[in-house]
Amino acid sequence: MTARTRRFFNDRTAVVAEMLEGYTAANANVIALSDGMVIRAKPKADGLVGLVVANGSGHEPAMIGWVGQGLLDVNVPGPVFSSPGPGRILAGVREADRGAGVLLLVSSHAGDIMNASVAMADAEGLGLNVAMVVLYDDIASAPSERAEERRGGAGLFFVWKIVGALAERGAGLADCAAMALRVRDGTRSIAAAIGTVIHPVSDQPLGVASETDLSIGMGVHGEAGTLLGADVSADDISALLVGRLVDDAGIGAGARVGLLINNSGSLTLMELSILYRGAVNALRERGIDAGRSWIGSYATTLDQAGFSFAISALDLELEALYDAPAHGAGFVSIGSGS
Repeated sequence: MTARTRRFFNDRTAVVAEMLEGYTAANANVIALSDGMVIRAKPKADGLVGLVVANGSGHEPAMIGWVGQGLLDVNVPGPVFSSPGPGRILAGVREADRGAGVLLLVSSHAGDIMNASVAMADAEGLGLNVAMVVLYDDIASAPSERAEERRGGAGLFFVWKIVGALAERGAGLADCAAMALRVRDGTRSIAAAIGTVIHPVSDQPLGVASETDLSIGMGVHGEAGTLLGADVSADDISALLVGRLVDDAGIGAGARVGLLINNSGSLTLMELSILYRGAVNALRERGIDAGRSWIGSYATTLDQAGFSFAISALDLELEALYDAPAHGAGFVSIGSGS
């Protein structure tokens, strides 16, 4: 598989800035660009908890598409696959503060945690009311007994959606942080991909290219996985991955979960739909109901030929928050169940 090297860029060193300028202009009814940060076009009401995510770029529409009503208040984008610095994150906290405190939702990657921790300490030193929750869900990156060492993956979306709804309803900072932990601990994800992609700035491949071999457990920055081989059907792949997720989470018959099928970049809707079919059938065979479903491009690794599955345990309270209205440039929910 030959990774694509020609891209529709101007200056490779300006790709993030130009992307942000174009994306916010195209979605000006929802988001705006402020000092390199993506913010709500209409800020959240005073007296509500603010939600901030800071991350490396290259995963669009995450996280720039998740700022808006019922979702995040501020996204602080960094360079491609690199966290923004503490000073920029602190600016994001200030921007999101509506008088009820700010919750930093941090994907579990070393640079993200380090910079967010410094920013939080600086914010506290300035007398700001801020809390931080580190999010992880990728079961391929560490065993269950060391879950805190796992990477953040596509499962973070369940946290953003549910905590976003809770904050919009007026919950306090401690309750929002507790809900983030609750959803995180009930969420699992795993990714798979064929081949690799080229870093848009360095022009270097992120992994080893292959025409046919499927790598299971790929990270969102192209981290290597375990080769599965070429002669495995979509249904078999779905059953394998769902089995690993369910077993790791300890979910049994009678449970209800949210199911996310995420396009890592270049898969077709045809492929995603067939993979979803296999995943939901694998859940049914175990007596588990996929009560809510997402399918599409939510967190990409540029144009990687891959996908990720994520499941998140649901109950009536979580389903109500999941179903709450939301409007971001990359995600819209009108408030009905799915």
